[in-house]
This record gives sequence, C-alpha cells and structure tokens, in this order.
Amino acid sequence: MASYQNIESAVIHGGVYGDRTTGAVNVPIYQTSTYEQSGLGQNTGWEYSRTGNPTRAALEALIAELEDGTAGFAFGSGMAAITAVLQLFQSGNRVVISSNVYGGTYRVLDKVFQRFGLAYTIADTTDPAAFEATLTPDVKAVLVESPANPLLTVTDLAAAAELAHRHGALAIVDNTFMTPYLQRPLTLGADIVVHSATKYLGGHSDVVAGLAVVKDASLAERLAFLQNATGGVLGPFDSFLLLRGIKTLAVRMDRHVENAEKAAAWLKGNPAVKKIYYPGLPCAQGYEINRAQAKNGGAMLSFELEDGYDIRKFFSSLKLIALAESLGGVESLVCHPASMTHASIPREVREKVGITDGLIRLSIGIENWNDLRDDLAQAIEGSKV
Repeated sequence: MASYQNIESAVIHGGVYGDRTTGAVNVPIYQTSTYEQSGLGQNTGWEYSRTGNPTRAALEALIAELEDGTAGFAFGSGMAAITAVLQLFQSGNRVVISSNVYGGTYRVLDKVFQRFGLAYTIADTTDPAAFEATLTPDVKAVLVESPANPLLTVTDLAAAAELAHRHGALAIVDNTFMTPYLQRPLTLGADIVVHSATKYLGGHSDVVAGLAVVKDASLAERLAFLQNATGGVLGPFDSFLLLRGIKTLAVRMDRHVENAEKAAAWLKGNPAVKKIYYPGLPCAQGYEINRAQAKNGGAMLSFELEDGYDIRKFFSSLKLIALAESLGGVESLVCHPASMTHASIPREVREKVGITDGLIRLSIGIENWNDLRDDLAQAIEGSKV
C-alpha cells in the first residue's frame, strides 16, 4: 500500500490503486454486466454491475478518500447524483437552496420533486440572519454552492452546516467548482458533498458523470440503497476515464487557478469591464471567508461589460475561447448564463439574484495566459457598439 500524506499523491495513489492480479498500475475496465457465481448465495463480492462494479468501486473509494468521507457514489451525471441525494427526503419536506445555484438544480426541484411534495425555498445563504429565517420546521436539508454558480458568491460552509444541524436539517454542498483539491466541505461540517464530475474531476470534456460523498455510515447505507434501486450508475468505461482524469487534478487545478488569477486581475483593470465576480480578488464578496475555507479562489469567474459593448459581438469575436455549456475542462470556455446554464430559472428570479442578461461566465483553461489575454482583448475591442 502506498504511503503518502498529501492530496497531490492521493489523487494518484488513493482509493483502489492498480490491479493486484497483473500488477497493472491502473484499475482495469471491468466491462461486464454480471458475474458468475459458484453456487446459490456464493459469489466473489460482485453480483450485478448496477449494484457494484470493480472499476466504479475504485472511483467511489477514491472520491471518498479525497473528500474525507465514509463512502462515495458514482452516477451517470451530476444531476443524477443530486437527484439520488434529493430522494433521501419525502413529501412534506422542504429543501433550502442558495440564491444562485446551477439551473439544473433549480429545475429538478421546481419541475420534478415539487410534483411529489418536496418543496424548496431560495435563500441568501451569505446572510446568516436571512438564511436562518428560512429554516422552518419542515426544512430537512440545505443545499449550498460555494462559490455559487454563476455569481461566485461565497457562503460560510461551517456556519451553514451548524445552522442546518441546529434546525434538524442535513447540510449538502455542491463542490463542483472547487473540487476536493481546493475545498473539503465534509471537514467543515457538511453531511453530503456532490459533484458534477463532468467538470474539473474529469477535466478533459470527454465524460459525463456525477459523484456524491457522505460522512455518516447510516447515510451511506441509505444512499447506497437508492443508487441501486433507482439505477442511475456510472458505467465502467466512464469510471475509468474519471479515474484517469483525477490523477492529474492537482497539476491541472494549479494551472487553472494561475490563469484565472491573471484573468481576474486583467479584467478588473480593463475599463470596458463594469463588474467582475471572482472570490480570489480581495474586493470580492466573501473573500476572507473563502480564504479560510478554501485553498484559493478557483478558476471560474464572471463579469459584465460596460453599456457601450455588445455581448453578442463579444461572443462571436472570440477565436480561442469556445462558446459552450459546461466548465472545468483543459480548454477555456465561455457561456451566457441567462440563456444557457440558467435558462430554466424564470427571468424574474434570475434578475432578483443578479443573473443579468449581460453576465458572462468564464471557465479558465490551462492554455498559455498570453493567448487567453489576447483573445479576450480582441473580443472586447470587437464588441464595441
């Protein structure tokens, strides 16, 4: 068994490392749906791949270790992971969500779970008093993103977990933007962490996956039942791709963040930029809280251009940075939250929380910063009205 103390080594050697049968340093792809049993009630620990698969199990053990949890669970998408977690609750329960969350999270609560009696409340989780006021007796969970998508607002995760527990609710944190390399919500008191592993954990825009990690063993047992019963599991090949992607998480995130910090500083000093949202800037909302609970500000940022610029021209002028949904890949991506990632949220709700039609979200990749800067500069120049 490998010996290490730091996460840079854990992403490579953590969980289930290699294959004892052959000595392969990578976990094999067990591309099988079922497993031969030697007799009734006699098996090797594997029965059917919806219930368990060795490649998926290696991934689940790895994410559990990286997040300092009891058990990990791999799903076919980030939304499948959130859906399974929400199935822990029942009709008559209520979930409190951050005021700016991923549009898909809002949509599944508003259009799916609400039909079955699971209600939700939108709260400003950055304001402890306003947040606590929403924690009515029927609230059984709070679901927080920090930094949140797409305004990068920061919530004090330890304080949010303490508030949730005081009111008899579970604390759930979507850690997609930060990954366990930059932030570990379970160590701050959260009960469940979810990831769209499609993003930074996969890192190469070639796999769609979701992960959930729990701290409590009894909670792990309940989520394991739901994963098997509802069946939204991640396949073995995609599990392998995710294991491979996580091996380079540390070095990728270091480069992502290095570029993002340069981009944030450059945009902040650009007269064409009206407002910038990046938790790594000292002027940002929640800067000190983020410094205390995360390694740095991450690699996501959003901004608005001044009134004399046309964002449609800005998007069409970009040559290196791709206009696309998603984030967290090695390539830089840009999106328009109001019409793309958060289009499922009603306009009045979006505008109330600050997701304006002029908001631009950037996922900073690992390209050379000078090339990214030049692309941003020429696109901003080309967007002048």
